[in-house]
Amino acid sequence: MNELRLRTPEGVTFSFLLASPISRMLALWVDIAAVAAISQTLGVCLGWLGLFSPDFAQAAMILSYFATSILYGILLEYACGGQTLGKKLFRLRVMDQQGLRLTFTQVTLRNFLRLVDMLPLFYLAGGIVCLLSPRFQRLGDIVANTVVIRQPRSATPNLNAVEFSKFNSLKAYPHLTARLRQRLTPEASALLLEALLRRDEFEPSARIELFEELAGYCSSLVAFPPEAMESSADEQFVRNVVETIYDTGTLKP
Repeated sequence: MNELRLRTPEGVTFSFLLASPISRMLALWVDIAAVAAISQTLGVCLGWLGLFSPDFAQAAMILSYFATSILYGILLEYACGGQTLGKKLFRLRVMDQQGLRLTFTQVTLRNFLRLVDMLPLFYLAGGIVCLLSPRFQRLGDIVANTVVIRQPRSATPNLNAVEFSKFNSLKAYPHLTARLRQRLTPEASALLLEALLRRDEFEPSARIELFEELAGYCSSLVAFPPEAMESSADEQFVRNVVETIYDTGTLKP
């Protein structure tokens, strides 16, 4: 299986393409090159320490490379929605195995365990585990409960089937909607849109419960003023969010 399938309690199934070991390896080499460039720049800055103690300067350079190689993945994956430079180039993304929001603990775990995946050399341990895993997970992914998915280029979604209202209360808060666009991942945006497109397939009680959860999730990302939400039911609030996210006609990269 090269897909990760997630099924919501309301019976909606979402599929994500798993990244192959080859695409992950190519992204890794880009990240290794980026880490090497950053470390080389730091090495030049730390070179002046050699005037006082060559041994101390060498130790500082080794420590800076170690810190860079770990912090590079942690900071970028957490701040950029599960993507490093290499993953962004090859359209890969780290996500929680259950489709939940990626946490800082997960990102930290999977990147610290690279030290184990790298053993004995050239990521041999991680590569073997990745090839044997049904979801192409290395040891860090298994412990952190994460997977790496592939995001193929998709056409602009057809929004004609979504009934947008003439008044969108969220548009009165452009700074908050901009923050919402930044924090909503493409997977979450697609989930919101698909829920709206398939809303008539749900039983009334399941429909109410589903949109209550989706509205609560969006509210947890950005706290809109009460007046922006009091006049809207949960489903209408989700419509307003989707209209805001797709306002430019394209998905957030």
